[in-house]
This record gives sequence, structure tokens and C-alpha cells, in this order.
Amino acid sequence: MYIRDGIVYADDPTPVLEVMRARKKENYCLIVAFNDGSVREVDCTPLLNGAVFSPLKDQAKFDAFFVDLGTILWENGTIDIAPEWLYRNGKPVSSFLPDVG
Repeated sequence: MYIRDGIVYADDPTPVLEVMRARKKENYCLIVAFNDGSVREVDCTPLLNGAVFSPLKDQAKFDAFFVDLGTILWENGTIDIAPEWLYRNGKPVSSFLPDVG
């Protein structure tokens, strides 16, 4: 049980999912580390067909992302993506660091 804004809820609060770090990989893929300790590889190619993300078809613009406000942003913050989408559509990987060898 928990209380939020004066309302008592019977279940446990759902933690807010946030992006902590991200690094680019090839072909519109990102490695994303989340605040729950998980790391996922996310292929963002499907997003590029939508009107909001179409400017990111330019690989240089896509690569110019940054992490702020708990998610990934592009174009000076005018384009962002829900951390839940990144988590749900990512494949778990063992480490944020690149493979060596």
C-alpha cells in the first residue's frame, strides 16, 4: 500500500522507468541503460517511418541524440521517445560497454 497526492492505493507503486545512459551502435540502433539496472539494444528503424521521427532518417541527426529528463532526445529536445517504448522494444544485453575482442 502507498499514498500519492493524498490518495491511498492498495498495490505497490510502479517505479518510473528512466534512461540513464545511451550509446549509439550501427544502423539506427542504440544501447540503452535503464534505472532498473537493465541494458537493452534497441533498433529504432521502425520509428523512422513516422512523421515525428522522419528527420532522424539522416544518420548524423539520429546520432546527435542526448539523454535528459529520463529519456533520449534529438533536435534540441523537440523529438523524444518514451523510455517504456525503448524498454519494451529492446533486446536484453549483458553490458552497456562494447564487446572487446
